[in-house]
Amino acid sequence: MTQLPANFLDVTASVTGRSWVDRLDANQTRIAAAISQRTDASEILARVLAGRGVGVEDFEAYLDPTLRGLMPDPSVMTDMDALAERLARATSNGEHVALFGDYDVDGASSCALMARYFAHFGNQVTVHIPDRIFEGYGPNIAAMDSLIDAGATLIATLDCGTTSTAPIAHARGREVDVLVIDHHLADHGLPEASALVNPNRPDDISGLGYLCAAGVTFMVLVAVNRLLRQQGVSQLPDLMRLLDLVALATVCDVVPLKGLNRAFVVRGLEVARAGKNRGIAALALAARVNGPLNPYHLGFLIGPRINAGGRIGDAALGTRLLSLDDEHQTLVIAAQLEELNGERQRIELDAVEEASRVAEAEIGLGEGPSVLVLASANWHPGVVGLVAARLRERFERPAFAIALRPDGTGTGSGRSMPGVDLGSAVIQAVSAGLIGKGGGHAMAAGVTLGHGQIGPFRAYLNEVLSAPVAAARAAAALSIDAALTARGASVDFVREVERAGPFGSGNPTPIFAFPAHRIKFAQIVGKGGHVSFTLGAGDGATIKGIAFRAAGQPKGDALLNASSDTLLHVAGTLGVDHWQGRERVQLRLVDIARPKPL
Repeated sequence: MTQLPANFLDVTASVTGRSWVDRLDANQTRIAAAISQRTDASEILARVLAGRGVGVEDFEAYLDPTLRGLMPDPSVMTDMDALAERLARATSNGEHVALFGDYDVDGASSCALMARYFAHFGNQVTVHIPDRIFEGYGPNIAAMDSLIDAGATLIATLDCGTTSTAPIAHARGREVDVLVIDHHLADHGLPEASALVNPNRPDDISGLGYLCAAGVTFMVLVAVNRLLRQQGVSQLPDLMRLLDLVALATVCDVVPLKGLNRAFVVRGLEVARAGKNRGIAALALAARVNGPLNPYHLGFLIGPRINAGGRIGDAALGTRLLSLDDEHQTLVIAAQLEELNGERQRIELDAVEEASRVAEAEIGLGEGPSVLVLASANWHPGVVGLVAARLRERFERPAFAIALRPDGTGTGSGRSMPGVDLGSAVIQAVSAGLIGKGGGHAMAAGVTLGHGQIGPFRAYLNEVLSAPVAAARAAAALSIDAALTARGASVDFVREVERAGPFGSGNPTPIFAFPAHRIKFAQIVGKGGHVSFTLGAGDGATIKGIAFRAAGQPKGDALLNASSDTLLHVAGTLGVDHWQGRERVQLRLVDIARPKPL
């Protein structure tokens, strides 16, 4: 393959102001050539693999990630053996187990994993998912009392609990064991739980901090199964049938798709496509998913519907749905979540419009703040994370959106960008007394602020994160995997590239550039300001495309204003769309550039 210039297609400034660069450096280009020569991989698949750090010797294992090959001994995680022993004892004694989970997909999936596991042994299981508005994130004393009063002798917190010192101490004071299974960042002040498994606790050296909570929960269940097997227990749960839940959470929590996580998603999708979990199948039906389930379906169609319950409705709906085997009940709950998701979209749209206006005024004609911290009494607390994500996407910097209460206090969520550790900054802000409560991980965080704390919090973030944000934005050139034509973008080609998947965080979806193509047709579709278009090559070949939330933005303007004879460089990702029994390739637009004059 021809050596490409430093700027791919000589694009130094696209319509969004980004330069385009070759994802592969010189060494990776040589590795790609070696992969193509020594294996059955095409030149472009070899480039995709090499651009993600895969060498010739890793080729086979990377394309076929297995749990057997990638699963470490669960005991490498601190406190795992003690926690597994307590859970095994609960199954043997037939204890009433209470599960306290987070209100997002990861929390719902983790609770569903544990609920299904204990249901196999006939244990009574009570699940509590806190109300986002009235209870907030994580365990609280009132909820702990309620679970204990209902007869629970063991409480397990899932996707939460690492920073819940007082509620856990209260439950332990009532002589109930509390187990914490989590993945959120922790400082050294861990709660006095009976056992706490979190690969991100300071004294854990397992190297598994990239797992989501459901991934950690699955490893916990592997450890419990092993212990029960050693004790002579037969008829153990088939954990492989639960991998669809792990895949769902892994994709939706946007953890890096590397190592064990890749195996979770690959094998979990196989289970999901077989319809083993009736709740996932019901949501796929409600979301009108066409074709076999893939990571896009999990992350952008099924996940948001589960989250809708926790954002603006009954937070327990998601866990209930994922735990049920009754087809009728799952269809009823899926319909409820579908309705809530529609309402969530309307609420989110209004909030994003207001936030964008404020951000534009704050940034003005200059660079503006390194971190956006916006607040409004008009925003529903359940959608602030989505608002922050939209701000981060549009203005290319970390962003917090905070829902204010009448007394001036508020709760908010933040979203970051690669290279900027938002969770650590928030934890430091809590330690410094700048905000009342907060936590999270590198790419996302949540905060609770008292009266008058927003200003100091904003100033603090812009002080400590200005340098990493500047570095991240400077490195934010668009990495292109290869050049392609509309004719070359066939279904077979997409299937070939998908061998390098699943794609997502840590394993970016390949971006292809279509040089000097024409926009044959473009129009605004849907309520979100999406732009549908047809891309054409000089040989008459065409490909359908979609630019999400592009109307009124530079990308959307470029599509809608292009004449039929205007040549444009178009960059995007490819997928296979299933419509009325037919397969066709769809281009999801990432960026557009105007070719430089010859």
